[in-house]
Amino acid sequence: MNKPVRRIAIFCGLLVLALLIRDNWLQFVQADELKTHKKNRRVDIARYSQPRGNIIVDGQAITGSQETGGVDFAYKRTYKNGEMWAPVTGRSSQVFGATQLENIYDRVLIGDDDRLFFNRTVDMITGKGKKGGDVITTLNSKAQEAAFKGLGDKKGAVAALDPRTGKILALASTPSYDPSKIAGANDGEAWTSLDKDKNQPMLNRALRQTYPPGSTFKVVTAAAALENGLYKDVDSKTDSPLPWTLPDTVTKLDNEGNLPTCKDGSLREALRISCNTVFGKVSADLGNKKMMAMAEKFGFNNKEIFTPVRVEQSVYPKDNRPQNAMAGIGQASNRATPLQMAMVASAVANNGKLMEPYMVDKVRAPNLNVIETHQPKEMSQPFSKQTAQQLQSIMETVVQDGTGKNGQIPNVTVGGKTGTAQHGVDNTANPYAWFISYAKTDNGSPVAVAVVIEGSDTDRSDIAGGKLAAPIAKSVMEAVLKTSK
Repeated sequence: MNKPVRRIAIFCGLLVLALLIRDNWLQFVQADELKTHKKNRRVDIARYSQPRGNIIVDGQAITGSQETGGVDFAYKRTYKNGEMWAPVTGRSSQVFGATQLENIYDRVLIGDDDRLFFNRTVDMITGKGKKGGDVITTLNSKAQEAAFKGLGDKKGAVAALDPRTGKILALASTPSYDPSKIAGANDGEAWTSLDKDKNQPMLNRALRQTYPPGSTFKVVTAAAALENGLYKDVDSKTDSPLPWTLPDTVTKLDNEGNLPTCKDGSLREALRISCNTVFGKVSADLGNKKMMAMAEKFGFNNKEIFTPVRVEQSVYPKDNRPQNAMAGIGQASNRATPLQMAMVASAVANNGKLMEPYMVDKVRAPNLNVIETHQPKEMSQPFSKQTAQQLQSIMETVVQDGTGKNGQIPNVTVGGKTGTAQHGVDNTANPYAWFISYAKTDNGSPVAVAVVIEGSDTDRSDIAGGKLAAPIAKSVMEAVLKTSK
């Protein structure tokens, strides 16, 4: 072979080798990246080439699939009572992608999960089309309905848990949206309208919005006082002047109204009528480190809470003395999601044990075989059983003879705490109305609830947790009690 031919042969050989290396690189190294690339239209075409598996509540599908008659996308997602269930399901849109459970369990729902290999193999042999698996939730349909209807045209959210297991029973957010209306390939106008809506209907307020928790946080402050030995029990007199001045300032902390029994009032009396002066001073006396430590046992400052949908971080701030006193009554930079405050009520109801919140009970294959089961898991033990029982006692006093009377349920023991959280520049905006609660039966507490009303057409003077939020919590608790018998 002469020299020029040999050079050409070597060059061609190198080209073939480079092609083989590139081909193997694409097939084995970049395969997953290319498969999931947002511009790979084939993935979306395959995703919507057959009906998706379903999301299940109480044995019934709250999702479905509908033939489109289109060339590329044969099916699109549908939702039953979409507005009510959107905070649970999220969306599955041919154009705008998937969120929440629809996103997290997408591979199961479209039948691509590795755990469905046996089903895919059988379908190939029998010639049947590929089928997706189902996601079975922990949600209680009656509780969800009570929460959604209770919120009505108000802007707000509800989160309800089973304190014994951490199961999420209700997760409502208003205003909401119907994911069916943005599921198709030609729903851009509906998407634009939702995206530009100043009321943010696609925001999951129960999991992804934080608010100043207001006086509902006083339950955490009371727990910190008892666990740190500041007061021996909930009926001991506190060292609480009236008026009381924030530390390192000349600013007096006011109570809501004329409340003379706040002076040196016990934790029971202070929670019953919601004394800012008592709990502000408790927080100041304990100091920022101890208050933060107690809050963190409940889940504050934790970025890793998943249900499996990620929960926005609730924050108890590292702060100076006057701001720490305000944070101890749920103001200043103290921020919490509705789920977080339901976790507070849950830990009290469950004798001091906080269970990890979750909303997916099982995942099953198309042949109904279960491929994944969630086991309840303890998240923390914020306080002792003795402290929990004392907190139960004073929260029950709030409902029996305090600001939370609208949460009463005949022949049922209910504990609760109201909250009216100030916000806006110089507190000029309408306050947020809160209520956290639990209901007890002979078998423990099957439900703990948190309700926040962010906005309504109620006059400012009538905005209070006991008036607006407590009746909603009551209806949710009643729904759970009826279905748990």
